[in-house]
Amino acid sequence: MTRAERIQQVGYDYASRAKIRIDACNLCGSDDQVVLTHRDRYGFPAQTVACARCGLAAMNPRMAAREYAAFYAQWYRPLVSAYHGRTIDAVSVQREQQAYAEEMETLAGPYLEPRRGQSFLDIGGSTGVIAIHFAKRFGIDPTVIDPAPDEIQEADKFGLKTITGLVEEWDPGDRRYDVVGMFQTIDHLLDVKATLEKIRSLLREDGLFLVDIVDFRAACLKNASVELATKIDHPYSLTEFAMESYLARTGFDVLRRAYSADHHLVAYACKPAAPRPDHLPERSEVRDFFRELRQVQNARPAAGGSA
Repeated sequence: MTRAERIQQVGYDYASRAKIRIDACNLCGSDDQVVLTHRDRYGFPAQTVACARCGLAAMNPRMAAREYAAFYAQWYRPLVSAYHGRTIDAVSVQREQQAYAEEMETLAGPYLEPRRGQSFLDIGGSTGVIAIHFAKRFGIDPTVIDPAPDEIQEADKFGLKTITGLVEEWDPGDRRYDVVGMFQTIDHLLDVKATLEKIRSLLREDGLFLVDIVDFRAACLKNASVELATKIDHPYSLTEFAMESYLARTGFDVLRRAYSADHHLVAYACKPAAPRPDHLPERSEVRDFFRELRQVQNARPAAGGSA
C-alpha cells in the first residue's frame, strides 16, 4: 500500500472542515502574503503562505479551533501513523519522547540544576515523558497540559498533575511557574504571539522558558520540497529568524540555543526580559529565505513518497 493510499484509508476529510482566513501576519501584522504551497505533505488542499515582510510561514486559511480540538482527539495519531507507515500512538511515541527528553536535558541541565523543588509547566506535554524525566533528574514539580485525551491519560499514569485542552483556551487564573517548557509544540499553536505573551505572564521574573521549533527552512532543504515541509497539524512553520523575533517581541532573551542531532529542530533556553515590540528579522535574511525556497521549488519535483 502506498503512502497516499494509507492516508486516504484514515478517512480524514480535511476539505470539509470549518476554516478561518488570517488577514494579518501573527508576528509583524503585515497583510502582504506570498503563497508558497497549495497542498501539504499529506496531499490535503492546504495553502501555506509566508509574510513578505518577516518571512513567517503559516497555513491560510486554517482550521478553526474546534476543528483542531477534534483533530487531536481523534485523527492526529492515525494520520501521522499512515504517513510514516508504522503505528505512532500515545504508547509507542513514549520511546521517542524519552530519547528527546535526554537530548533536551543537555540544553536545559545547566539552568535546571539550581531549580530543585520549583514548579514546571509543560505545554503540549503529550504523555508526560519529558515532564517526569525532568522531575526525576532535576527535582522540579511538573504539570502537563495537552489537547489529546489519550496522551493525558498516559501522563496521568505517572501521577502527574494534568490539564486537558488547548493552551490558547486555558485560563490559568493567578497561577505562576518557575519553569515553562514547550517542546515540539509551538508549530501546533493557533496563535503563537498570544501564547508566548501568556507564557511571559505565567513565568516568574526569575523564571526559565524552554522551547524548540521545527526549522521550516531546514525542513524544506532536507526534503528538497516546500510542500513536504508543511502539514495541517502545523498552522505555523517557523524559522530561526522568525522565532528569535517572536521571543524578542514578547519579552524573552535567549540564553542558549542548540540544534538537535538530526539538525531538524532548534531549541532555546530563555529568560524573561523587557519586550522589544519593534524587533523584526533583517530584510536581507527574509529575501535570502524566499530565494532559497524558490530554488528548492524549481530544482526538481518532490518525491511524493510511496514508503
